[in-house]
Amino acid sequence: MRNAGGCAMLLGALVLMAGCSSSGADSTSEDRVRVVATTNVVGDLVRQVGGDAVALTTLMGPGIDPHQYNASEGDIQRMAGADMIVYNGLHLEGKMVDLFPEMDRRGIATTALAEEAVPDSLRIGSTEYASAYDPHVWFDVSLWRRAALHLGDALADLDPDHASAYRERATAYAARLDSLDTYAHERIATIPEAQRVLVTSHDAFRYLGAAYDIEVRGLQGISTDSEAGTADVQALADFIAERRLPTIFAETSVSERGLRAVQEAVRSQGFAVQLGDALYGDALGGTDTPEGTYVGAVRHNIDTIVNGLADSDSSGTTTARR
Repeated sequence: MRNAGGCAMLLGALVLMAGCSSSGADSTSEDRVRVVATTNVVGDLVRQVGGDAVALTTLMGPGIDPHQYNASEGDIQRMAGADMIVYNGLHLEGKMVDLFPEMDRRGIATTALAEEAVPDSLRIGSTEYASAYDPHVWFDVSLWRRAALHLGDALADLDPDHASAYRERATAYAARLDSLDTYAHERIATIPEAQRVLVTSHDAFRYLGAAYDIEVRGLQGISTDSEAGTADVQALADFIAERRLPTIFAETSVSERGLRAVQEAVRSQGFAVQLGDALYGDALGGTDTPEGTYVGAVRHNIDTIVNGLADSDSSGTTTARR
């Protein structure tokens, strides 16, 4: 990412350009609030709460890792032409952190969902960075419910003419998330306690673990900026073999190469672990798929975890599915 001074100079030029060019939202958006969302997890929430009153542009699509994402000049121009920028925060979009305060200084409303909707007391601390928090709050559905209600208020403040509609949609969506939260609790509880261990590509699922009583381990850290070394692979393989875990899970936005190495290291100890279907981690699925929504992606993840861990043969004799 550019340094702060260079970023500010580029942004200044693009703010002028944005006044006479498209914001990146569709051409019928003149009477709607122009919102730019960073990830498609955030974008889906904006769509659910904003409805037809919002012209939405989402910068990161399926399979994109927000920890590694660098904003293009086109992205900055879209942000500079927006009425509001909605992002996760807590350094999820680590290479974009200089942009958000600069946009705010230039009069563009910004909303950091994880920072504003989730109090410190409900956040999980980072294991890698002192005084920092794990940004993956959406894996606890009850916390994403808070984000929905907060976004409803933020949009209502920005666009008072549609305030009641934003808040009504946020409340209705919060009720859907209550049902989803109950579903997650009930499904995870069916996994035998000894097998209730989720091993994934990177350490993104600690909120899920804390909310739904499942132990979590990741090969990489909270951010995919950190590379897993040989010692990390071996330590995780030892853990899997010792616990006789039947399945480990890749993620759609992270290469499965590291978990393949773990799988081979486990096999060298005389135990076979499956590489299960990929989970949706830092990004949702395709726009036209059920997993392209937050609700659909969470249901996919929960069902995939349960299918991989519940009532599985932990003898190590099963041939890995992938």
